[in-house]
Amino acid sequence: MKAVLAFALLSFTVANTWAPALDFPRLHGSAPQELRAHVRFLASDLLQGRAPGSTGGQLARAYLASQLEALGFLPAGDNGTYEQKVPMVGVLTQAPPRWVFSGTKGQLALENRKHFVVFSGLQKETIVLPPSELVFVGYGIVAPEFSWDDFKGMDVRGKVLLFLNNDPDWDPKLFAGQTRLYYGRWSYKYEMAAQLGAAGAIIIHTTPSAGYPWEVVVNSWSGPQFELPAGDEPRVPVKAWVSEDAARQLFALGGKSMEEFLAKAKSRDFRPEGLGVTTSLVLENKLSQVEGANVLGLWPGSDPLLAQEVVVLSAHHDHLGIGLPDERGDTIYNGARDNAAGCAQVLVIAKALAQLPTRPKRSILVAFVDGEEYGLLGSAYLASHPPVPPGRLAAVVNYDGGNIFGRTRDVAHIGRGKSSLDAVLEHAAQQQGRVVVGDPFPDRGSFYRSDHFSFARIGVPGLYFKSGTDYLGKPAGWGRQKAEEWEAQHYHRPSDELTPDWDFSGMVEDAELGFWCVLTIANQKELPSWLPGDEFAPAREQALKALAPASEERP
Repeated sequence: MKAVLAFALLSFTVANTWAPALDFPRLHGSAPQELRAHVRFLASDLLQGRAPGSTGGQLARAYLASQLEALGFLPAGDNGTYEQKVPMVGVLTQAPPRWVFSGTKGQLALENRKHFVVFSGLQKETIVLPPSELVFVGYGIVAPEFSWDDFKGMDVRGKVLLFLNNDPDWDPKLFAGQTRLYYGRWSYKYEMAAQLGAAGAIIIHTTPSAGYPWEVVVNSWSGPQFELPAGDEPRVPVKAWVSEDAARQLFALGGKSMEEFLAKAKSRDFRPEGLGVTTSLVLENKLSQVEGANVLGLWPGSDPLLAQEVVVLSAHHDHLGIGLPDERGDTIYNGARDNAAGCAQVLVIAKALAQLPTRPKRSILVAFVDGEEYGLLGSAYLASHPPVPPGRLAAVVNYDGGNIFGRTRDVAHIGRGKSSLDAVLEHAAQQQGRVVVGDPFPDRGSFYRSDHFSFARIGVPGLYFKSGTDYLGKPAGWGRQKAEEWEAQHYHRPSDELTPDWDFSGMVEDAELGFWCVLTIANQKELPSWLPGDEFAPAREQALKALAPASEERP
């Protein structure tokens, strides 16, 4: 990929100069039809849900690559192709129909999918969990900056840890109040269990703490799970979720009250406590080697120096593939809104960029990444194998989902207040007569749930925005109600399909907004930066310091 970028820069930066600033750009009039057409193909049953490595996933990649090639984007993948291969391991866990727990009050047999989902944390054919004690660890957070440590140095090696899903949210001065941080994400809980040598980790699901119903957990975790090949990082052997009702039964099995333990967890003085419950388990796994891929296309910049820096425009192309049937018997998780819609918006932005009379100063990398649904795998791989050093990645503009309900007066900025990109988005929204607001659902931790997060971890500022909830011509509260209804009825379900009632006007407006933001970032003199004190600012500083002194000069 680096050779491709170098060739592109040599070819396109010698003679190009930048023209006067353009007026606020508008997308071509055919954008609604093009968006619908892209979604119709990518979300068709023919592609069978676009699971990583599947035939449908390969068809999606071929389609996206052909679109970029037709627009004139240069191949930025492996060996002169549009694909950056992402090696993955598929792990299909055969969970037992019942999971038995023993306690002071007898035995409890939880039912698979009704009460729990369990899957392997190791890439091995057989996982044996010997009789192990359940230990409630509260939120399971170690956050020195908040003087918070749920473990207090307790040795939990070989234990099965029971976590609350979320972070402390009752005080705006503690953590971030209602805004969920990474400490509240399920991925953080499993990482902590692994670091501490636990034998297993169970997360208690509630709809308010997860932001989605129990059925989403079942649908998302019951089929094959994909991972990057294991290295020497710590891993927890058994990962699981339990429903709120099942968790209450586990506490009662040990003669405990869940409500009393939840109250204890809301204190800095909390210490892990055994439940008086033990369990054992054997998991049989079917392993497979899966070749996923990111689809990458490069639009080289026009400025001899700034073209060495890259703006990433991203969307994930994968979804959940074939899974559990719904009430209609449908087993194809089409992923129309999640994320055929995001891919469609990136394609119309790419077309608009290709039609500009003069190339932007910085280079632009369109990245359709794989494996987002399984832990941001493709973007994590791209972030660890970038086309240029991380210090030369100017920013990422990420699309995940799309507005299918109409135009809004507001723009919901996920991650507002974190970087200098706030000003870019606010100016663009102002040109549309819209106002930028914060995340309307801050308790869901959305900033840490999509692909821009992989780039943030290496220091790259990002824009991730959606239409807000204030819809034109609709009463107050209508937009929030529609968002919640869609999530409850269609998110990670086979019913996430393109239907005749989709209104593409808001999606066009959001694509236009992203077009302007990408163009602004690509042409502004200064690199975007995290605001002082942001959690990702140190990574940015390190990335910039790592640039070779000989090539560090910037205009």
